[in-house]
Amino acid sequence: MFVRDLLKNEIPQLLLSDSISTAIYFFDQHKLKQIPVLGPEGFVGLIDEDSLLGAPETDTIETHKKHLAQTSIREEQNLFNALNYFSIEKLSILPVIDQENRYLGCIHELDLLVKCCDWLNLKQPGGIIHLEVKNVDYSLSQISQIVEGSGAKILTCLCLPHSSNLKMLEILIKINSEELSGVIQTFERYEYSILASFQKKIQSTGLNDRFDSLIRYLNI
Repeated sequence: MFVRDLLKNEIPQLLLSDSISTAIYFFDQHKLKQIPVLGPEGFVGLIDEDSLLGAPETDTIETHKKHLAQTSIREEQNLFNALNYFSIEKLSILPVIDQENRYLGCIHELDLLVKCCDWLNLKQPGGIIHLEVKNVDYSLSQISQIVEGSGAKILTCLCLPHSSNLKMLEILIKINSEELSGVIQTFERYEYSILASFQKKIQSTGLNDRFDSLIRYLNI
């Protein structure tokens, strides 16, 4: 999916000629942390609410141009790129531009979070198994064979760096079965380390707990 598929056009924009008082009004009305600023040649940057603290309200945005963050993403990039921007830059919105630097709209962090939840199949019933495996032993095809050999299907698979051991990986898989005992026994037979398992009503807990790790480690 391209970033242009999540564009929001109702997010307000400021001009370099607008006053600080106008910016403060927009921040208050729209409950945003950043607002895109446009100039004669297109997108100029993002102005952050905190950067305006103590600034004279009669000043123009251009007076504080040096405080604008030059953060944006091209419309042809994908949503994994956008996710990385939000993680690194700590954004609430991400401006989208074309190849001519024309401003097209913004991606809002909540819309991206909803899309990530769709990717992770949080609404689908099933169970979660949290595995630990050595880097050299990691095989997605083998994991898939184990799950499918037990009559289930993988809905989501996350491969994350281990929290304390660089030679290990943590694998989080969600499968379309709420009965995990047979799958777990097979993993143990293949000498996989089972860190945790989640079934029925708590199936989303594991993925929600690992979402911050996905944001933190994703670097595409």
